Amino acid sequence: MLKDITLGQYFPGNTLAHRLDPRTKILLVILYIVGLFSAAGLFSYGVLILMLIAAVRISKVGARALFRGLKPVLIIILFTAVLNLFFTPGDSITEWWIFRITIQGVRLAVFMVLRIMLLIMGTFLLTYTTSPITLTDGLERLLNPLKKIHIPVHELAMMMSIALRFIPTLIEETDKIMSAQKARGADFESGNLLQRARALLPVLVPLFISAFRRADELAVAMECRCYHGGEGRTKLHVLHFEARDYAGFTVGACVTAGVMALAHFGL
Repeated sequence: MLKDITLGQYFPGNTLAHRLDPRTKILLVILYIVGLFSAAGLFSYGVLILMLIAAVRISKVGARALFRGLKPVLIIILFTAVLNLFFTPGDSITEWWIFRITIQGVRLAVFMVLRIMLLIMGTFLLTYTTSPITLTDGLERLLNPLKKIHIPVHELAMMMSIALRFIPTLIEETDKIMSAQKARGADFESGNLLQRARALLPVLVPLFISAFRRADELAVAMECRCYHGGEGRTKLHVLHFEARDYAGFTVGACVTAGVMALAHFGL
């Protein structure tokens, strides 16, 4: 299960999606999220699904990696679907005890599940095609105007990048700890949900110790390399918008505007 968590992983490549400026990709993801929350009908969601399929084909990441990343949040998706299905007022289809399925509930449950799945896959595609260092540079450049009001933009971008980068490392560490404890007789699979959660408690102590040790090692390594924040810092690769970035942003803005127009007409 832990190996299915792909958040924070980067798949190297030389596709158009990989070559786009990280600022363009971040803005495209924001436009995509705006479109998702504006969508209100089948046509709107259809346009967004086609947009995601096109992005996946361009990036050559593969749909399997995106669907594999959905496995850890399946419980949240199912819970959201059940809540919307049984507790949405409207025209009743069937009723049993305190549960009632309505036409509006079915419609809302389908759209909410679609929204969550598309949101997760769209944001995962950003990390799959953008290295942590490049993502940090893009975030810092986008938030650069906030420096005028004395917000530590470089430090915030660096913290976000480090947190994202260490998610796969911590997942791998957790898997190793659980495998070692299973070899010593620990059981994480039998019993009810409460018993399984209790069985995971011994995993947390070595995991926290490992996380703090890695954080300390990272801090020492940054200090040894004379890291002192973003003041006076230069870049090896300076970000520049190119024609493909303007074209990509224009396409994303047009799609989002189209989705909002379709939602306005209830399509």
